[in-house]
Amino acid sequence: GRQHLTSEISFDISFKIFLAMPIRVTNPNILISGTPGTGKTTTSEMLASRTGFQHINVGDLVKQKELHRGWDDEFQAFEIDEDKVCDELEETMTRGGVIVDHHEVEFFPERWFDLVVVLRTDNSLLYPRLEGRGYAQKKIQENIECEIMQVVLDQATESYREEIIWELSSNSVEEMERNVERIEEWIRKRRNSG
Repeated sequence: GRQHLTSEISFDISFKIFLAMPIRVTNPNILISGTPGTGKTTTSEMLASRTGFQHINVGDLVKQKELHRGWDDEFQAFEIDEDKVCDELEETMTRGGVIVDHHEVEFFPERWFDLVVVLRTDNSLLYPRLEGRGYAQKKIQENIECEIMQVVLDQATESYREEIIWELSSNSVEEMERNVERIEEWIRKRRNSG
């Protein structure tokens, strides 16, 4: 009687909570971040080609779908509309198997990501990479200062659980390849433990 009813109610509540949980049984979502020039897009493209995951370059998405508030002359970039970006990505992120590539980390919902990778590059290498992109001197200097002050890493630690954040060196193609291999191994272990 009463014992059976209590366990039935308990099961019903537990099942409803289970259904409401954002569980990705299939593939995890990964955020690849870092100061501009640290190799986010190269790493993301390599990882996507090796895993079959969908790669989303947020900068490109913002331009293609006009998810911005216009051009910012001071920073020589579009002023991103964070709400529009999140609305655009919400459905895709719930499916799993997504690699998001962006230098800003704090505006994404924490629940979206199972792994947050922050790429770091020595300034002696970062400077010529940014110069090669044709960045204005002021923009290069600001990005170098961001890397020195580890701005992206600090934002990541303020926005996500420490245990899902990986800080990885990204100074060469060899390091990028090793990083991709480490992430692939993490994905394999995650699949096998699930």
